[in-house]
Amino acid sequence: MKKIRSTRIQDASVRRLPFQKKIGAGLTPAEFKAKVEEGTIRHVGFAESVAMIASALGWKLDKIEEKVEPKIAEETVASDYVKVEPGQVAGVDQYAWGISGGEQLITLNLQAYLGCRDPRESIVIEGHPPIDLTIKGGIHGDVATSAVVVNCIARVTNARPGLTTMKDLPVPSAWFGHLGQLIKKA
Repeated sequence: MKKIRSTRIQDASVRRLPFQKKIGAGLTPAEFKAKVEEGTIRHVGFAESVAMIASALGWKLDKIEEKVEPKIAEETVASDYVKVEPGQVAGVDQYAWGISGGEQLITLNLQAYLGCRDPRESIVIEGHPPIDLTIKGGIHGDVATSAVVVNCIARVTNARPGLTTMKDLPVPSAWFGHLGQLIKKA
């Protein structure tokens, strides 16, 4: 494996209000910039995800860089919570890079904004064999987060004491197969 690139493009209009606020929907570009500088607009854990991927692969990175930019609405877009006029911020375009030897080995990109017409998740792995996978329509972030939590219950309850990360746990799978184990422990 030589490089990994992941792109997540989400239609934020179907997400909850706190998420829409977190990505800056409805702000002016100046307000967005100020909130990025405060650290209140960004996908938390992006740089940490790059570090975890590198660690899981045994890659040593020289540095991790991040960039957070606004997605500016070109037309009026709205959700059940926010109306965004042209020139206002519709959402976020965030990157994180894992760099080694001056080369970007890991690239993560999140674009979450109101008015997204082509949501999708994609991952490209340069290696043997090369992998280029796209999930059209994307994965709803709230549903995905809930699924990971539920599907990790048995693995977390069976983990050794101490700090455990996703890279330390067996890969999550359908939770229902572990329901009996949980009931026996209760």
